[in-house]
Amino acid sequence: MSPVDRRPPVYPLLVIFIGILAVSTGSIYTRFAQVNAPSLVIAAGRLTIASIVLLPLALVRRRGEIISLQRYEILLVLISGFFLALHFAAWITSLAFTTVASSVVFVTTTPLWVALFSPIVLSEPITRSMKIGMGLALVGGIMIGLNDTCALMGGQLVCPVLKDLFRGRAFIGDLLALAGAIMAAAYVIIGRRMRPHISLLGYIFVVYGMASLILLVFMFVAGESPLGYPPSTYLWIFLLALIPQLLGHSSFNWALGYLSAAFVSITLLGEPIGATILAYFLLNEKPTTLKIFGAILILAGIYIASRTEAFKNG
Repeated sequence: MSPVDRRPPVYPLLVIFIGILAVSTGSIYTRFAQVNAPSLVIAAGRLTIASIVLLPLALVRRRGEIISLQRYEILLVLISGFFLALHFAAWITSLAFTTVASSVVFVTTTPLWVALFSPIVLSEPITRSMKIGMGLALVGGIMIGLNDTCALMGGQLVCPVLKDLFRGRAFIGDLLALAGAIMAAAYVIIGRRMRPHISLLGYIFVVYGMASLILLVFMFVAGESPLGYPPSTYLWIFLLALIPQLLGHSSFNWALGYLSAAFVSITLLGEPIGATILAYFLLNEKPTTLKIFGAILILAGIYIASRTEAFKNG
């Protein structure tokens, strides 16, 4: 029985739920770390620490597997790490050019790119239920992204003029955020292609390690230093590596061994819901009506899309 045909030891949707909770802490930890450290330092530190934590486990338990990988398999896994690094670099850099709202709107298009390329690269057709769920989740994600710049007034949604998104520096930022979404889609698709044939530990060690090396290069080229920050900053970066990266991203990478790339990409949109809940309790940020409605759409979209996955994997 091939790895892709075996029954998962744990219900995949449960692991997805844990992953959503874990990655939802990322924005909170990042906000605390950004008080003293640049974003590229935070991103590079996050992946580097995650790779260091995985190093002894990978050498002891998966060294033989990693060494025995065929050349094309090693290449694909390294490319996956390359796309993960570009995703972080492009998205983080976009925040220096455009608003957080615009950046989030464009980066939440990841499921669209996965849906576009999955049938071609993975031969995974997008079902009607998946399309409906994806549409609802995308609309919900965009609503949450626009929350900071739009408002409900007199029962109508009032937003800035659309042309402002395509003007000057903001346009550069929007393009970078869009590039970040495409890079994330490539990372998910390659993960779906490789994970059924490679153990989770072997896969994430090489992917995170490759991403950390690239981000370190970006950091030094940008003239940033990983040294000289308060101890609290390193604590937040360590927590970013431990929870959103090792627990969160690894949960999604595990799920890619059993669930379609399109569905996993849709569930990634659950992150802003968890982040909103955490921000309410930890930062006293009350969610607006727009955010709540967007969260409802995302949950509805994930539920509808999961009906197809539950049938396929149940």
